[in-house]
Amino acid sequence: MSGPWVLRRLAGVIPTLLLTWTIVFFVLQAIPGDPVMLMLAGTPASEESIQAERVRLGLDRPVLEQYATFIGRMATGDLGTSFRTREPVLSMIADQMGYSLSLALGGLLVGVVLGTVLGVAAGLFANTWTDTGAMFAALIGLSLPSFWIGMLLIHVFGVMLEWVPILGEGFDALILPSISVGLFLAGGQARLVRSSIIEAMGQDYIRTARAKGVSPLKVVARHAMRNALIPPITLLGIQFAVLIGGAVVTERVFARPGLGAMLVESVLTKDLPVVQGVVAYTTAGYILVNLAVDLLYGVIDPRIRQARAA
Repeated sequence: MSGPWVLRRLAGVIPTLLLTWTIVFFVLQAIPGDPVMLMLAGTPASEESIQAERVRLGLDRPVLEQYATFIGRMATGDLGTSFRTREPVLSMIADQMGYSLSLALGGLLVGVVLGTVLGVAAGLFANTWTDTGAMFAALIGLSLPSFWIGMLLIHVFGVMLEWVPILGEGFDALILPSISVGLFLAGGQARLVRSSIIEAMGQDYIRTARAKGVSPLKVVARHAMRNALIPPITLLGIQFAVLIGGAVVTERVFARPGLGAMLVESVLTKDLPVVQGVVAYTTAGYILVNLAVDLLYGVIDPRIRQARAA
């Protein structure tokens, strides 16, 4: 892998993060509501106490000064202290990160496996009933909202059949939320894998391999799939944000702990440090995932690796 190319990609992360953090800061500033009053939640307090709390939180300073302080903290990894709980934001994120990460990975696994199986079946048997059935299933995954799928899964498999628990933190309780998150990803993945397989199977090297007597399984696994993987992998990097958004909704539906539930509560109470910290971490994760996808291109296709080295 080309070292200068990796360094250039890493350098490109900095302006992206800076722009994202800037947008988040000013959008939150524009949201109506006084954080101090939301923290008090109707509890009587004197004007002096309210003003003292604003001074303690730094809300009395000019907006540009608050922005400079915020950017400086983000750059050094200091996410500040929650307005509401007065806990370090970094420790709050660390406590909830495992729940959200397990849900995102579960949804990714469901999406990749189901989407690849449907896409390969549709691509190998294009314009048949297999193709129609696989694409119909993919369309269902793309069309139905994740919260509705989640409630349907709860009703059928959790309430009626009682196959899996609805609430909890174990592996069994992760099955339904992972399916709810992963179905949308599976739909897009299946459609892209199908078109990539159809395109790859029509190439000259596939016909040459067949003419040499290579078995159909090897033709698909060794030749077609290797060249058909790049577009679906690109989609996975792009849809990482979809997994994060889907996890936010799914955590609320299944009453799971995680960054999504914490983010929603923090937005409602205008707990600025928590919202900013969660968005900063998820943005950094999205950028790093897409960087990893770019690096995978060179592993899958040597021609890309050679072009970067040149």
